[in-house]
Formats: sequence, C-alpha cells, structure tokens
Amino acid sequence: MAENSTPGSHPGSIPRSAPGSTPEVHRLKANSVGIVGVVFMAVATAAPITAMTGNLPIAVGFGNGTGAPAGYLFATLVLTVFSVGYVAMAKRITAAGAFYGYISHGLGRIAGMASGMLAVLAYIVFEASIVGVFAYFTKTTVADQLGVDLPWIVYAAAMLAVTGVLAHFDINLTAKALGVMLIAEIAVLFAVATAVLIAGGGPDGIPVEPINPKNAFTGASAGLGLFFAFWSWVGFESTAMYGEESRDPKRVIPRATLISVVGVGLFYIYVSWMTIAGNGLAGSVKLSSSATPLDLFFAPAQSFIGAWAVDAFQWLLLTGSFACGMAFHQCAARYLYAIGREGFLHPALGRTHPRHGSPYIASYVQSAIAVLLVGAFWLTGQDPYIHLYTLLAILGTMAILIVQTLCSFAVIGYFRKNHPEDRHWFKTLTAPLLGGIGMTAVVVLLIVNMETAAGLAADSLFFKAIPWIVATVFLGGLGLGLHLKARRPERYEIIGRIVLEDATERTDEPEQPATAPAVSPISQS
Repeated sequence: MAENSTPGSHPGSIPRSAPGSTPEVHRLKANSVGIVGVVFMAVATAAPITAMTGNLPIAVGFGNGTGAPAGYLFATLVLTVFSVGYVAMAKRITAAGAFYGYISHGLGRIAGMASGMLAVLAYIVFEASIVGVFAYFTKTTVADQLGVDLPWIVYAAAMLAVTGVLAHFDINLTAKALGVMLIAEIAVLFAVATAVLIAGGGPDGIPVEPINPKNAFTGASAGLGLFFAFWSWVGFESTAMYGEESRDPKRVIPRATLISVVGVGLFYIYVSWMTIAGNGLAGSVKLSSSATPLDLFFAPAQSFIGAWAVDAFQWLLLTGSFACGMAFHQCAARYLYAIGREGFLHPALGRTHPRHGSPYIASYVQSAIAVLLVGAFWLTGQDPYIHLYTLLAILGTMAILIVQTLCSFAVIGYFRKNHPEDRHWFKTLTAPLLGGIGMTAVVVLLIVNMETAAGLAADSLFFKAIPWIVATVFLGGLGLGLHLKARRPERYEIIGRIVLEDATERTDEPEQPATAPAVSPISQS
C-alpha cells in the first residue's frame, strides 16, 4: 500500500476508505530498531537487578528456600513453552497492541477488547509502580553514600520527567539508553556470581541442591517462591509491541522473544544459584529473612570482590529500576496508541509524531496518568516501596497474567480457523495449551499468595480493591465490545484489526522492501 499523499495529511497516515469506516491511521516509525534493541527493551522491563534483589530474598526466606534457583528453572520451562505459541502468532500478526491484536484474532473481538483494556491497565500502573521503587532506592542510596536526604517525591518527579522526554523521540534513542543501563546491571550481577564460582563457593562450596528440580516445590511456601519466580519475567512479552518499528518483524520479534525468555531464565538460574552458594545454604535463608535482605547480594559482593562492588551494586539498582520504568512507559504508550488509532478511548491517542514517528500523544497521556498515580500515593502519605511499588505491581501483574493466559488459548483458536499450512501439533496446539494451563496455574499462585506478596501493604483498602479493579476493567471491556457489536457494527469490525500489512498475511513470498511498510485495517475470518 502506498503512502498517503493527500495534501495536509500526516506523512505516515492512511486516509479513511469511507466515511465512518476506519479512523485515519498514523504509522509508527518503521525500521527504528533491530533485534538487539528489541531484546534490550524486553529485558529492561523484566529488570534483572530489580527482579533478583526484590524477589529472590522473598523466595529464599519465605518461599521454596534454597530451591529458589530450581523455581527459576521451572518458570523458564513454562514460559518457553508459552513463547512457542506466542511467536507463532508474532510471525502472522504484527501490531503495537500485541495481546490486544492476538486475542482479537484468536478468541474474537469482544474478548480482544476486554484483554486490551486489561493490558492497558497493567502497563499504565507498572510505570508508576517502578517509579516508586526507583525513588526508594535513590533516596536511600543518595542519603547513605552522599549524605543528602531529599523527599522521595523529588526523585520520582525527576524520573517521570526524563522518561517523558525520552519517549517523545524515536524509539531507537530509548533503546540505546536502556542498552547502556541494562549492560551495566547485568555485568555487576554476573561479576559477583562468577567470582563466587571461581572461588569455589562459600561455606558449603557449590551445592547442587538449589538446582535440583524437585526442590522448586519444597520449602515453607513453594507456591510463594514459584510466584515470585514467574513475577521476575513480567514484561518479556513486550517484544511484540515493537514489531511495527522493528526491521523485518516476522523474524526479529520471534527471535527476540525466545532470546529474552531463555536468556533471562538462564541468567536468573545462574545468579540465584551462585548467590546462594556464596552465602551458604543456611546463611542464605538467614540473610533473606532478616531485616536487611539485600545483604543476600551485598555480602558475597563484598566478600568475593570488594567493598566497591557493594557501592556499584547500590547505584546500579537505581539505573536498573529507571530502565525498567522507562521500558514500561513505552509499552503503555503503545497500547494506548493501538486502541486510540482504532478510534476507541480517544482518536488523538493514535497520532504519531510527524518527525520522530513516536506515539507522542499517547506518551503524554501515559506520563499524566503516572504523575497522578504517584502524586496520589505521595499526598496520602504512602511509602514509595511498601505501597506505591508493591500494590501497583500486584495490580498490574494480576492483569497481565490473565491476558497472557488468554493469549495462549487465542493461539489455538487463531490457527484452528486460519492458515492450515502453518498448523503444527506442537507449535500451534500442544505448546499453547500447555502454556495456557501453566499460566492459569500462575494466576492461581498469585491469588493464593497475594496477601503475603503485599506484605505490610496487605491491610490497605487499595489492596482489597485490586481483584475488583481487575474484574471491573475486564467486564467493562466485554461490555464495550458487546455494545459496539450491537450499536456500532462498523466500529466493532476493526477491533484489533489495524495491523502492519506487510507482516500480516505473508507466507513464503519474497520480502517486501524494508522502507515504511504500511499499517492498515484488515478483517480476517
């Protein structure tokens, strides 16, 4: 499809084919990022250093104990199976809405709208959540190392401002910034773990019990440990959101997804295993359940490398959480953009910047929402870590896990009705079925362990409202879909249907030119 050349139109837009049929579509900037950039964006949302320091001590101290690395092994296997079906969809459908588009095609437009609203909720609150943990880490680190004690809201405001500015520009700029921060945080975790390995471990040497698969299901509360293992991957699925901006999305997105899942999984297993080895089995449990659980990482860093490593570790906690929040901002902006360009919520959300090709209106809206959320917690005297981070993370995680579960079953539905040449007993049936069952189990783990995961925030009114918020948003999405089907059939027809035309229906045809593939509304049976 040729670019629109109508005078006065947006450089990357496609005009309406008929009055009231489809909204004008503004295209994201094509060929902005390659496979490395997409991987950086996805891994940054998982935030390895934040996931390890935030989740591993809870798993070791109160979950599956020293079997936590085996929990990460189990999670890697389940998520890899889930990803097999996910990438099968990614090869067929490329859209900034990712889950929204996939579920719309696989389970129908009504389920797609409900899932899209849940995904929007998840990514919107994730940014504010990470702003909380960033502000907490920054306040404590700056006070400890520089002797400057400022209110946490100062650091939160600074992060929101910088994130908003970076998101205004081409996605490649954010990808480069994330790449620097991501490499730094991975380097320090890898350095400490490797120092332990080279030294032969701590008091117990290098024990094999932590990676024994059966130990993933033992301990004080194995379910809690497994939930925190899965929680450590939240955001990996964001690879699909960058398909429209990536080079050759049919190849880049599937590969980036599998690299993110398997690479992060192997990294988590290695780091958690060596961290336990460095402290010893009993020592790891003791430190994890103490008043200073970060010593689980700081102790081996100091013992096996030196005091400077602890200082570096503290600063990299800040850059790691900042990178995570910035990546989630990009995710939220693209979901708002994907729904906005179909004319839902507000069509202005679907506009892209005429020069940078970024979803700048959606990004501004996301920044405003994040400011309101962070401001509300600050004005009510809430703690940035205990309340802002924990409560919004649980809310977002519940929403996105439900969407991931539905996505697995959507893969089965999609290939059952479409593309018989691509149907495969494992890739498009068994793997997504097992992935869906596994993700359902993770949702159950979250519900069962939600109060423990919330910690001191479990007594708050907001915590008690979390299931109701998720249910209300999902039912609201179903209601909107049903309303459109009954009263606005022309709007109903394009739910989840605006996709990257160049990457949607190709099979083995010659590759199209890499310059500016079009975004168009399609309707598949």
